[in-house]
Amino acid sequence: MIHKIIKDQIKDALRAKDIIRLDTLRGLNALFLNEILTGKATPVGEKSGSEGEFISDDKALALIKRSVKQRKDSIDQFRKGGREDLVSKEQEELAILESFMPAMMGRDQIKLVAKMRIDAIKASGTIDPKASGKIVGMIMKELAGKADGMDVKAVVEELLLN
Repeated sequence: MIHKIIKDQIKDALRAKDIIRLDTLRGLNALFLNEILTGKATPVGEKSGSEGEFISDDKALALIKRSVKQRKDSIDQFRKGGREDLVSKEQEELAILESFMPAMMGRDQIKLVAKMRIDAIKASGTIDPKASGKIVGMIMKELAGKADGMDVKAVVEELLLN
């Protein structure tokens, strides 16, 4: 379970005095516990209490993905503001968060899936270039978090233009 792994790594980071890793992991753990407390996630675990309540891996990955997106947005904003000191801190946190994410598909793999879907749509009738959003949504649902949305969008637009 991702949540349990993070709790264990908090202890390791504390022992190693790795402050950035510790703060990042504690932030994730707080997010997870908040989901349980607000009732947005049903705890799973052997026993009740703080040590035995964990959120599901699907929910944990969704929250980590949201945190990754927030860090990327922060990095962009800090760069625009000329705050390189904050950029480096956010990049370190981003690397820690991304270590919990499953490997994302490359553009070549996305292209194979997208091409099959687009060819199937073209075979059933004409395809409207303005419907690329629906196609992207359909492919994103099929890939279920295995691909970055911006990559899927770029691949679909490229295939529709050809």
